[in-house]
Amino acid sequence: MKILICSNLEKEKTLAVLPDLVNILSESGMTAVMPESAAKFYRSPFAEYLSEPISLDKIDILLTVGGDGTILKWAKKAALAGKPLIGINTGRLGFMTSLEPEELQLLSNLKTGNYSVSKRMLMEATIYSENSSVSYLALNDIVLSKDSYSKLPEFSVCSNGFVVSRLRADGLILSTPTGSTAYALSAGGPIIEPDAECMELTPLCAHTLLNRPMIFSGNDEISVSYKGYEGSAVNVSVDGDSGIYLGENDRIVISKSPVVFRLIDINGNSFYNALNNKLLKPLK
Repeated sequence: MKILICSNLEKEKTLAVLPDLVNILSESGMTAVMPESAAKFYRSPFAEYLSEPISLDKIDILLTVGGDGTILKWAKKAALAGKPLIGINTGRLGFMTSLEPEELQLLSNLKTGNYSVSKRMLMEATIYSENSSVSYLALNDIVLSKDSYSKLPEFSVCSNGFVVSRLRADGLILSTPTGSTAYALSAGGPIIEPDAECMELTPLCAHTLLNRPMIFSGNDEISVSYKGYEGSAVNVSVDGDSGIYLGENDRIVISKSPVVFRLIDINGNSFYNALNNKLLKPLK
């Protein structure tokens, strides 16, 4: 069994975990796989170093070392390749990670199959412009937001062709159940169990007295466009990656992706345990 270690080795906390991590995988009859570029930071006789890009066809499980950002970086690659992923937390929160560094011995369960898998829905977003279309995958959220010094645009939200909301706002967050505990939560959205299949719409600072999040079925198709006001400009961010401009004559269509992300839980912690331990306790 080959385990691809996905991490930013320039971070001290991540680098400190690697010796024990690689040794435990080896002792359990598994092979730690790393890119050749990682050898300048850490080299072990028990690890296999492959030239990049590494083909995920040769990998059984992806293992991230870092925080939720590292999982977001690799989740879509894992999902598209049909491979499960497990995370070890060396970040600040690590809400989606399964293990803390002191729990590395539990990695032996990967060999025996003694773990559960949470199937997470992804969203597909397609931006339609006059002569082109571009599609993106999101595990957490798709955020539409006005430029810093822009006037408030008026957003129009449709579900399956029917207008459900028109509002002036700083922006909109469309999130998956996984993303409901990220930016959408900070903006006042509800917490949704991650195995559910639905999409959440949370307005950002809407200029209305009737400002409420909405939940759509995973079978719905959500379309968003906007009218500008005195040069309003709107940008789109997909899982935190920004720099996508949405023109006033463009529209973005969001639906459930057929691609599924599989996240491994190896220590038996439920979503609600993670919720209580990581989100409902004050940060240290």
